[in-house]
Amino acid sequence: QVQLVESGGGLVQAGGSLRLSCAASGRTFSSYAMGWFRQTPGKEREFVAAIRSDDYTYYADSVKGRFTISRDNAKNTVYLQMNSLKPEDTAVYYCAASLNVNVLRTGRGGSWGQGTQVTVSS
Repeated sequence: QVQLVESGGGLVQAGGSLRLSCAASGRTFSSYAMGWFRQTPGKEREFVAAIRSDDYTYYADSVKGRFTISRDNAKNTVYLQMNSLKPEDTAVYYCAASLNVNVLRTGRGGSWGQGTQVTVSS
């Protein structure tokens, strides 16, 4: 398992940008698929984006073209660049890691961070 710590959340106006970071512990970070999920009160956790160990990426339709996931294996860090933010992007964003990208994308396995709040004002 890996330990994950998110950072970079905050308050931003609609149309603005934020970059989330997720720092991972462990020596095998490059082997993991990494992902971002988000959750708002009363709703289930929602898949946002994922990146495989070979850098292949997946995106939810709601963020495609606005968000970009990337990784830096030398820094054991995965990023989520969020542009053209909308009020409906407001949520707690969670970082996740799994050796299996299909498990990761279900949101039902792997390791999880504590989350970082993103608030987009209109």
